[in-house]
Amino acid sequence: MRVCELKQKEVINTCTCKSLGCPIDVEFDPKTGNLTALILPGPGRVFGFLGRDSEYIIPWCCICQIGEDIILVEIKEDQCLKGRDA
Repeated sequence: MRVCELKQKEVINTCTCKSLGCPIDVEFDPKTGNLTALILPGPGRVFGFLGRDSEYIIPWCCICQIGEDIILVEIKEDQCLKGRDA
């Protein structure tokens, strides 16, 4: 599977049954070449307008299953939500 194929899949949190959106990037370990995390845009400011100032960093170990259209993850959203400046 290619990274561009991962970016087209919708990510669903199985704990809350909430859609988190589609990945915008991946994180990998340059020494091993293994993927370590998916990066998704965080919730929008002011009802989704005015851009976003945070993103979800979802560790690879939290991915339950990757299907044809969706990626199922099991996370606590508040722990995976990081500010872009952090």
